Amino acid sequence: MRVLVAGGAGFVGEALCRRLLARGDQVVCVDNLVTGSIDHVARLSAATGFTFVEADVTSTVEVDGPVEAVVNLACPASPADFGPLALEILAVGSVGVSNLADLAAARGARFVQASTSEVYGDPLVHPQPESYWGNVDPVGARSPYDEAKRFGEALTMAHHHRHGTDVGVVRIFNTYGPGMRPDDGRVVSNLVSQALAAQPLTVHGDGSQTRSFCFVEDLVGALIAMVDSGAQGPVNIGSDEERTIAEVARLVLKVTGSSSAILFRPRPPGDPSRRCPDLTLARRELGWSPTTALRDGLARTVEGFAARVAARG
Repeated sequence: MRVLVAGGAGFVGEALCRRLLARGDQVVCVDNLVTGSIDHVARLSAATGFTFVEADVTSTVEVDGPVEAVVNLACPASPADFGPLALEILAVGSVGVSNLADLAAARGARFVQASTSEVYGDPLVHPQPESYWGNVDPVGARSPYDEAKRFGEALTMAHHHRHGTDVGVVRIFNTYGPGMRPDDGRVVSNLVSQALAAQPLTVHGDGSQTRSFCFVEDLVGALIAMVDSGAQGPVNIGSDEERTIAEVARLVLKVTGSSSAILFRPRPPGDPSRRCPDLTLARRELGWSPTTALRDGLARTVEGFAARVAARG
């Protein structure tokens, strides 16, 4: 296929582009490089069948030639971006989704919208099935991202009902891997960067809040399964191996061999207490389950981060 990946220069985007190219697909990566990396593009550019288009999906997206699938990963996803890039996040979740869905409809392509576990807010149901409507603060500190993704889901489904567009929606839970930016601001990148720098590891609150961390290569497998399927979703994608943040911090210390202390800081407003997906639909509709244990994924992540530190000298 020829697949357009919006946000293809990001952490997950690069991994998806790489896997699509490896299986023989052609890839058009569209990214405005606000949070994406030109280094990711440079690594992909050596592959046959890869094209990079520097563009903002909230403007008109122009791509020549056929397109059989559009995967929309275009959106800043780090909590550190929710404030500084709030308006950009809301724009890409509305205008950007609309533009990409229009392009998919015009080309007769399948449109896969990447949503998020953030649509569940601070959930009152555990684990979270796709039928749960969530417990979300529409004006809180995390609301630009939460509401952009919720609106993106609604817009995707409205496009399907109005125009008959072939759509699929995935709700992505916490993802990590060696391609993350060290300053990404997410839990794993923060902890690994601090451990490698022999700095105290920052844990917010008492560390009892939980997350379910999915290794990026597992996630990419699910995204490709969604592209290839006729599933409409929403479908949860992530790991159902639930861990407390304090546990993850201790595991990072073991994997890195760091003697850093764990430093407990006040918990930020809106930080969810528990997150763990119900993966029944993913297993049934996509034939997909995560396979990478957290310790193994962290080891590969640490190796990637350490290699980048060594390369910088």
